[in-house]
Amino acid sequence: MYGSRQPQTLMLCTQEFATAEHFSRWESHAKTLDAYSLRYVIRDCQQAADAMKGWNPVREGYYLDQAATYGMELTRRNRELPAGLRHRI
Repeated sequence: MYGSRQPQTLMLCTQEFATAEHFSRWESHAKTLDAYSLRYVIRDCQQAADAMKGWNPVREGYYLDQAATYGMELTRRNRELPAGLRHRI
């Protein structure tokens, strides 16, 4: 009975990977947030990635991609400000 079972292989669910749709959704959402909220989301994603380190590298990358996307919006906004008003990121 047990000998007839095939060994299970590691199958990664495609939903764990960040897709173009995810990036598009994150970019749209980032544009609606203020700087404080962007920093909060970035920090939360970084903490989630740290929690996945050594446990699920695919999910770790997902959260790092998300943090980078929100970070790019914060960087874009900072770049548009005059030099004296820019925030430290």
